[in-house]
Amino acid sequence: MHEWIEPLDVQVPEALQAAIGGHPLVAETLARRGITDADSARAFLDSDLYRPAPATDLPNLAKAVERLERAIGQGERICVWGDFDVDGQTSTTVLVSTLRDLAVRQGSLPGGAVQYHIPVRAKESHGVNLPVLKRIIADGVDLVLTCDTGVSAHEAVDYARSQGVDVIVTDHHDLPPLLPEAYAVVNPKMLPETHPLRELSGVGCAYKLVEALYDRVGQPADAARHLDLVALGLVADVAVLTGDTRYLTQRGLEALRHTERLGLQVMMGLANLNPDWLTEEHIGFQLAPRLNALGRLDDANPIVEFLTTDDVTRARILATELEGLNAQRKLLCDQVFQAAQAQISRDPSLLDHAALVLSHPAWPGGVIGIVAGRLAERYHRPTILITTPPDRVGRGSARSIEGCDISAAIAAQAELLHGFGGHPMAAGLSIDPERIPEFRRGLSRTVSEMCEAVAEKPELQIDAYLALNELSLELVAEIERLAPFGAGNPPLTLATRGLSLVSHATIGRNGEHLQLIVEDEAGNAQKVLWWRGAGESLPEGRFDLAYTVRASDYRGQRDVQVEWVDARVIEKPPVILRPAAPAVEVADHRRELRPRKVLEQLQAREEVQVWAEADAKAKVEGRDRRELAATKTLVVWTVPPGPAEWQDALAKATPEKVILFGIDPGLDDLEPFLKRLAGLTKHALKTDEGRVSISTLAAATAQRESTVWAGLAWLTARGHLAVTSASDDEVQLTAGTGKTSPDLPRVVARLKALLAETRAYRTHFVRVEGEALVAFQ
Repeated sequence: MHEWIEPLDVQVPEALQAAIGGHPLVAETLARRGITDADSARAFLDSDLYRPAPATDLPNLAKAVERLERAIGQGERICVWGDFDVDGQTSTTVLVSTLRDLAVRQGSLPGGAVQYHIPVRAKESHGVNLPVLKRIIADGVDLVLTCDTGVSAHEAVDYARSQGVDVIVTDHHDLPPLLPEAYAVVNPKMLPETHPLRELSGVGCAYKLVEALYDRVGQPADAARHLDLVALGLVADVAVLTGDTRYLTQRGLEALRHTERLGLQVMMGLANLNPDWLTEEHIGFQLAPRLNALGRLDDANPIVEFLTTDDVTRARILATELEGLNAQRKLLCDQVFQAAQAQISRDPSLLDHAALVLSHPAWPGGVIGIVAGRLAERYHRPTILITTPPDRVGRGSARSIEGCDISAAIAAQAELLHGFGGHPMAAGLSIDPERIPEFRRGLSRTVSEMCEAVAEKPELQIDAYLALNELSLELVAEIERLAPFGAGNPPLTLATRGLSLVSHATIGRNGEHLQLIVEDEAGNAQKVLWWRGAGESLPEGRFDLAYTVRASDYRGQRDVQVEWVDARVIEKPPVILRPAAPAVEVADHRRELRPRKVLEQLQAREEVQVWAEADAKAKVEGRDRRELAATKTLVVWTVPPGPAEWQDALAKATPEKVILFGIDPGLDDLEPFLKRLAGLTKHALKTDEGRVSISTLAAATAQRESTVWAGLAWLTARGHLAVTSASDDEVQLTAGTGKTSPDLPRVVARLKALLAETRAYRTHFVRVEGEALVAFQ
């Protein structure tokens, strides 16, 4: 529940309303957000009327341009050092593409002499890793150019200087007390807070450098070819959309709608996105997560090729891999979120602290930041999740709430940490696991002192009250004039009074969302979507609803999409006490010498539901993961492929008793898995016009969905098929080219790694105590 802040009364100047026209809500919103001048309002709404600041306003940019021009002219070898999130990926691509282009134009060196390095999260973490930098310099690099990183890389910069290698830092992160002694440090945070370039992210800073480079060769318009990538990076990094940052996002979105990059075209096709209607929401919730998944769970270096390739086959292979990684990322996020919730349930005193600090040795570092954000929103307090693998330093990701600078709060605990850094709303740290309790106490004290003005309930600014019958595509189009929305320009939160709930149903692959029908007192009904609303309490009786509206083009049909934000109950619903769930009884037959006979006796004696996948499903009259339903007794015949699938099965079946057999389906080696997957896809191509669901393939191979995606990437790399589209769970397959791609070795390595993870989990499953398996982890 939020504390609703009523719309402020505002007097809209007549000149403002006359200048922008349209629905009064647009002018009212501009006035409430401090834009009352007609010219400023027109420039806010129309990027063609905005006058961007010159790139040379950025401190030290001219010096950086001069050094890069000299490097290109003298044929020096340049290494662009990026970062593995979308902002870093796009920054790297923009700089590498530009420097190679300029080098080839001037004939000073081949474009390939411009190399790049994006850190691998699992091995290097953020920043400029010194051992890798030493290797790159030893290989003959003459100049290092960072992007989206480097402003705190003192040791790395000092080493490069000692080797006679210049370093140019382009970054946007908060400035340390002392800057590194680089040849040039270009960072918009060095500008006054009111400067229009101040809020640029890493790719925005890189773009202004590129703008200046092209201007110096007399081709200033050539920089615009990178605006599609600029929009991706700015939105994905949640940049504050004011000044030039808003302007570049507006221009970039338009460029993205008409992008010529094959990789992005294929990715949008797989995501079933219509480029003509692309908004910042599509970047934030569909494109960016796919790109981020690569850096979170694997090696992000192939992304530069993905964003620049002219080979459609390679674009499809990489896009298919991204789909699989994104599916894996979703499962891991859900698993960590459930585990975090379980920790809080077991120890409610964790919520007595001003900051929520949780840790676990098995949490994957690539997703803990996402989950920390979900928990911070849910519990309205800064949240840090720390992964603590055995015999290693713990690494944490922090997310905060408005009004609380988590980066500064973490800095106050510096004596407890190995390292830290970040933004007011997001940060990272490293810590010895045994110091976490002390860190939790110290951080909470600091947060209490620094953020005492933060309200106990999050505040929700209501922009306007409307009746349900006022919601229309025409109104949405008017509101969209204020887009792109994001930090610094939040989407309008509208509200309607006196509604009642007519019906609700769970939707989504795993039933995690809600679709509701609400009705006003006049009988007008409206469909409302509540993302991740499943399991939340629903209002009873009359209530006021706060929501946002956007246009949806689901399955090609344009319609108004109303999204739940909060509800304010007019009459308090009665309190219903629910009995605690009984403990699950476990019967263990995992070491049974004649498991089939024991199962037959069980099936003859009592009503049971058997979970079995791959070939075993037909043999034991079982159900796969898609078919499980609530049951008193669940028999686990085949071993689950991973913890997320196991927890999901328990959640679907809600059994009072679990009977464990744990038969290995025998599909965790490369050859048998690929043979079965190839047969299933061949059948789909012959009988279903190439349409098949990922969950069907996963159940039929007894694998995780991410492994299925990796298998499809292998089949694509071998030329057997291609994935042309993906909608929620369903994919469309077509025949392949018959040619083997040079990407095959990398694809095979990833597939082997995923199969090895599944094999390791199955080994764990058959060895661990049965009671521990059914406990909510």
